[in-house]
Amino acid sequence: MMAFDQLLSREVFDPSTAVGAAFYGLLFLSLAVVIARLIRTAIMRLERSAEGVYVDRTATLFLMQLAQAAVYVMAGILYAHLVPVLRALGTAMLASASVASIVLGLAAQNTLGNLIAGVALLLYRPFHVGDRLQMTLPEGTVIAAVEALTLGYTFLQTDDHRRVVVPNSLMAGQITVHTPRAQGDG
Repeated sequence: MMAFDQLLSREVFDPSTAVGAAFYGLLFLSLAVVIARLIRTAIMRLERSAEGVYVDRTATLFLMQLAQAAVYVMAGILYAHLVPVLRALGTAMLASASVASIVLGLAAQNTLGNLIAGVALLLYRPFHVGDRLQMTLPEGTVIAAVEALTLGYTFLQTDDHRRVVVPNSLMAGQITVHTPRAQGDG
């Protein structure tokens, strides 16, 4: 009985065995889930406790999701580094991921450009929700109020109640003029 316990304990904690690899896989996955939930809980608590302080929900959600994804990626990298059989596979997967990211980057240039421009607009804040902007659109010069700013698009409302959706790469790359608010605007 004692020999079986010793064998089992060695096998469970040895990452080069199938049982050990499964054990560490479950351990890393469990830790990643717990840490990701802790991040979500902490950010939600901070958001609730920041009463009276302006908190940009779009930026907060984006950063929360980015942090959670980073936790899972790090858990996967550490797991692949721990298990000897996966080290070589991990290197091959990393090389494949590099090639795939180049292909995806070229295929999604516009989308990635909008995402990066959205992050820049969130960081630099050239305008805020509710600001009135004068912009050049395909139909000519338009004055519109900023309804929402997401990571990919800026939503505008014109004076004649048309909704204009502008990719953030265009918003970041064009000249916009702040116009005074109309009488009665908040």
